[in-house]
Amino acid sequence: MRTRPVALLALAALCVTIPATPVNASSPIDAIMSRMTLPQKVGQLFTTYVYGNDANTTSADNRRLYGVDTPAEVVRKYHLGGIIYFAWTNSLQNIRQVTTLSNGLQAAAEGVPLTIATDQEHGVVSRMPAPATPFPGGMALGAGRNPVDAYRTGQVTGRELRAVGINQAWAPDADVNVNPANPVIGVRSFGSDPGLVAAMTASQVLGFQLGAGTSAAAKHFPGHGDTATDSHTGLPVITHTREEWDRIDAPPFKAAIAAGVDAIMSAHIVVPALDASGDPATLSRPIITGLLREELGYRGVIVTDSLEMAGVREKYGDARVPVLALKAGVDMLLMPPDFDVAYHAVLDAVASGELTEKRIDQSVRRILALKQKRGLLTWTPLDPSAAERTVGSAEHVKVAQSVTDRTVTAIRNDAGLLPYAATGKSILVTGASAVTSLATALNATPLVAPTKDAAVAAAQTHDLTVVLTSNVSAGSAQQTLVDALLATGRPIVVVAVRNPYDLARFPTAPTYLATYSSTAVSMRSLAKVITGASAPRGKLPVEIPGIYPYGHGLTWSVG
Repeated sequence: MRTRPVALLALAALCVTIPATPVNASSPIDAIMSRMTLPQKVGQLFTTYVYGNDANTTSADNRRLYGVDTPAEVVRKYHLGGIIYFAWTNSLQNIRQVTTLSNGLQAAAEGVPLTIATDQEHGVVSRMPAPATPFPGGMALGAGRNPVDAYRTGQVTGRELRAVGINQAWAPDADVNVNPANPVIGVRSFGSDPGLVAAMTASQVLGFQLGAGTSAAAKHFPGHGDTATDSHTGLPVITHTREEWDRIDAPPFKAAIAAGVDAIMSAHIVVPALDASGDPATLSRPIITGLLREELGYRGVIVTDSLEMAGVREKYGDARVPVLALKAGVDMLLMPPDFDVAYHAVLDAVASGELTEKRIDQSVRRILALKQKRGLLTWTPLDPSAAERTVGSAEHVKVAQSVTDRTVTAIRNDAGLLPYAATGKSILVTGASAVTSLATALNATPLVAPTKDAAVAAAQTHDLTVVLTSNVSAGSAQQTLVDALLATGRPIVVVAVRNPYDLARFPTAPTYLATYSSTAVSMRSLAKVITGASAPRGKLPVEIPGIYPYGHGLTWSVG
């Protein structure tokens, strides 16, 4: 694969190497380290979740997992370094609640404030509750081709996260998605071209960090873009040669490092060309220390992907994984499946001499340096009312719509059906995912979860039918539905609202668009393109094998 130049407006800051969080101690870090016990130091290495919408809410799940009842008690018991928020732990219900929870957890943190994190990539991986500003995910931004849009996405997102007390974003995704069958990355990636992914990754890092003061984390090192196995359920093997890794997978991480990314997240993948042992990258000293630290010169925090995932648990037991990760060179241990086992395994490894306290200190200093860099060592409580004014503000929503309007990609318009003169016409919207959102934007009739026969009958009575697809598999109900609609001979627009690779299932569809995202903001942008309110400006950020090349995209004049 040849790295193509990204002929776009580049951010001037991309040309400057920005130092990552420094390892050398400053006096506040020295002071903290001098008073920390070994159990407190080990606690700083861990980031986990807690159950409850408030720091003092009791939960049977906390008692089951941690032996105490409230989130605040979990933080104090284990001297935690970080917390990660999910909706399913009741951490993310509304903006005022999240802000109040963050304040309560920080108050429990014994003088060393927490990193509080969530996955806010946008698109298919979005955690923040409404009315957080929705952006499309990475592949949509890649279709837009504008690094400034990646910066603005990171900036707005980072400001909203920081307003509610989330100071660490597990984003952006720096994987180069060269495998259409990739079940875990796909539209989370900016695309299949290393140069494009590098530019967008670095820009979004700068948006989060320089634009908002929120830590970013480039993931998943050394590159999860060429796999057909999901590391949540298995251990993927990446068969790239070292030359292919240098050419395909490395550029986005090098760009993130040059942009000063605060953290890099490891992948639970085996890359034999980088380490022949068969160990996942998270546990590989040749990859974490030899490649990332020594060869690429990365000085910031290295965090594992979730240690609950099957990919890191296949070869070693849960008590060995955190110790081996630290021996490999990792700093922060994310979500071990049995927290107490993992915590005491690290303490026991120091007691036995397998790990030294000096090694623990190295990682603690890096974590504290990140906290100092982001102002956490002088943390003060946040105002929930101010957070409510910031999150989902009209200004932020306007930015999101402007960015998203540049991402819709017209792949086929063989019959010249688009733009469609919708005035006085009846439009039907059906298919997968965002049917209601698009129907609202088009003032159309929604047909949700139809049978094939019902959809065909409805199409016969409407002037135009728009059918949405999302990750179509061969012979699936989605494929049967779209094939039946195309066979009617009626005007049909097929739209992939997730992977653009769906087009391979419908090679004869005469009118085909891709949005890469099913968010409401993406559906509004799609409606504008369909009706001629705006022109399609996106270009394919991936190849659709054997059908359309990377960079393909139609446009047309609009009145």
